[in-house]
Amino acid sequence: MRSHIPGLRYADHIAFTVPDLDAAVGFFVEAFGAEELYRSRRGPDGDFMVTNFGMPADAALELSMLRLPPNLNLELFQWFGSGLSTEMPRHGDAGGHHLAFVVDDVDLAVEHLRTFPGVQVLGEVKEVAADSPVVAGNRWTYLRSPWGLLIELVDRSRVVDPPPFVGPSDWRDT
Repeated sequence: MRSHIPGLRYADHIAFTVPDLDAAVGFFVEAFGAEELYRSRRGPDGDFMVTNFGMPADAALELSMLRLPPNLNLELFQWFGSGLSTEMPRHGDAGGHHLAFVVDDVDLAVEHLRTFPGVQVLGEVKEVAADSPVVAGNRWTYLRSPWGLLIELVDRSRVVDPPPFVGPSDWRDT
């Protein structure tokens, strides 16, 4: 059995590529209270883009690092260059993904996000049934951001004995 990465401390950030960096930053700032920490640009830079990002030599990027209180650093990229796909993977496709947030009241959070142009709520709020006893009572829904990122809202307030998810009581510098 292999051991884990020597010196591993914690997850630092998650990153997504977006079609319009300004619009995506604005959405996270307005809808989720994010703070933009910095922006950076790189490229085009022939060998660097190919070697370090696996992108075409003519690729360039602009990125923004956001802080979403209380515990998430979110990096957003907008790429420029040839051969870029604008298709978002579906949830079940290879590379499919979503970003999930715990909320106190999923119904209230959904109503808030419905006020943002382009947000699409997928179905109604659901509740996990007794056939999944560990998380029974969990209320959740998915929505799409204006550019198509899947976002999940989770309300665990009705779960009787939830599994030991990482949360505020676990936040420490190890």
